[in-house]
Order: sequence, then structure tokens, then C-alpha cells
Amino acid sequence: MRDARTRGNSAKDTIRMWTSVRKGEESNIFPFQEEADVMFNSALVYEAAVLKIFAEPLLFQIEKGCEEYVEAKRLLKFLDYFLGIDSGLIPQNSLMREFIGGSCFQV
Repeated sequence: MRDARTRGNSAKDTIRMWTSVRKGEESNIFPFQEEADVMFNSALVYEAAVLKIFAEPLLFQIEKGCEEYVEAKRLLKFLDYFLGIDSGLIPQNSLMREFIGGSCFQV
């Protein structure tokens, strides 16, 4: 959602980049995470329910014959487990706003 909103990337483009993103995490983040002074889990229990509203329309745009279609279908199936939540309920200072927009922070 963030790439679509801020960079104009399609879900197909984002899925295509995922292998590279994971490779970067495995090289530059995971080996060093235990050396960090502080770590915190920013996951929210309602995260998938909010992201569903934004992700589904983007994922449905991926054509059936595309290489990324299988991953899009997997993600859509996962999102089926959640009821969507109105993003207006998310505080403007929530980290989730990085992905859905509407943050009170100017970055």
C-alpha cells in the first residue's frame, strides 16, 4: 500500500521486488538485530483488518497470467480471514499511517 500511495508502484511491481527486499533484510538486518540496543515489535492486532481495505483492490488488479498472480491469490486468501476495519479509526500518530496515509507526522 505504501509503495502504491507514495511511489505509484502496482502490487505486481511490489511483489516482484519482494525477493530483493527479503535478501536485503537477510544481509543487512537479521545478522545484526541481536546487537541492537533496543528492539520493539510494532505489529498491531488489528493490522491485517485495516490493511485488507487497501490491499485487496491492488491485488485484484494483478492479471491471471502474470508470474505474480499466485502470490496475489495467496495474499487475498489470507486477507479473507479478516473483516475490514475503517481506517478512520486509526490514530493519526499510529505507525500504521506510514502505510495507509493520514499521519500527523511530516516526513
